[in-house]
Amino acid sequence: MDLELFTNPSSKVNRGMGRVIRRRPKEDHVSILKQKTYATFDGGERGKGLPGLCLDLLSEQKKTWPDLRRGCESLRDIRERDVSCRGFSVRLQHNPERIKNTLADIAQTNANERECFLCLEHLPESQKGVFYRSEYLILCNPRPIFPAHFTVSHLEHLGQAIAEEIRTLLRLLADFGSGWTAFYNGPKCGASAPHHLHFQAAPSGRMIIEREIREEKRFVEPRRIDGVLLYRLRDLGREVVVMEGDDPIAVERVFKGLLDALRRVLMLAEEPMMNVAGFHEGEKWRLVIFPRRKHRPDAFFRKGDARVVVSPGLIDMGGVLVTPVEKDFERLNAAAVERIYGEVSLGAKILKEAIECLA
Repeated sequence: MDLELFTNPSSKVNRGMGRVIRRRPKEDHVSILKQKTYATFDGGERGKGLPGLCLDLLSEQKKTWPDLRRGCESLRDIRERDVSCRGFSVRLQHNPERIKNTLADIAQTNANERECFLCLEHLPESQKGVFYRSEYLILCNPRPIFPAHFTVSHLEHLGQAIAEEIRTLLRLLADFGSGWTAFYNGPKCGASAPHHLHFQAAPSGRMIIEREIREEKRFVEPRRIDGVLLYRLRDLGREVVVMEGDDPIAVERVFKGLLDALRRVLMLAEEPMMNVAGFHEGEKWRLVIFPRRKHRPDAFFRKGDARVVVSPGLIDMGGVLVTPVEKDFERLNAAAVERIYGEVSLGAKILKEAIECLA
């Protein structure tokens, strides 16, 4: 392993993050990586920066990769409607192309590196990406929820876990800058590739939660821990924790503290279930955390017409509930949405107990 400084060690993000260990790609992957690299971003680029490179990649891939082009064109045919619930609203999206993701068997998907669709050697022939900071490849999502929807996939077949990669998420947010969101789905609550480390990214402004986290009337018990503002949100039908700070090391420390507190309170050995979205504006990082009780609601496992095919990940928890099956899109009402969120979200009492451990 070689140890590298970030390209600009004087910047605030790099002063906060310090040094980072870089893993070298496997030798037999080097030639594949070269073929799959559309552009490279190592933090020192000027001009378009990471957002520009990703949007250029998307434009080029639509021309050269038929599956992506079809996936993006399918967004023209999606249907959306808003549902007003008690204290909040959600947007239902009928997106048939997401059926494979929604039905994915997370216990089996990609457990074997030889079958993993995010591993370099299994990427479609036409797929290319942005080689990101020597560790990740940013890829266009061929079954998008939004017009510009990217997967940030690690070069190695590592398990999906955020504790040691939260600084990667914070760095990714700074590199994308304002106007973008990057997010994480836990391996048991939304990740379609739970055995391969990855994030996702998209231009911000598409999720209803982005507006709701700014409404101060929703703030519950705001407090500062190591300079990081932490608060819960009320009247959203599910539990949400927000962290805000201008020191990435402090944000990382508080986030890991919450992760450990949830693990202790829930008496878990593994990572507590959660979905995490992040934003970076000016000099401030904001993390929006959805602690989870379970992945899918009971209705997902019912038989026949009683079944509701929803499988909430970060985007769904953020207020865009994807319904691949048309009848679910047409029949879900406020009570059903509230029931889904209530089932899959961690309870308020347990979350409050975990937060108290941070004080």
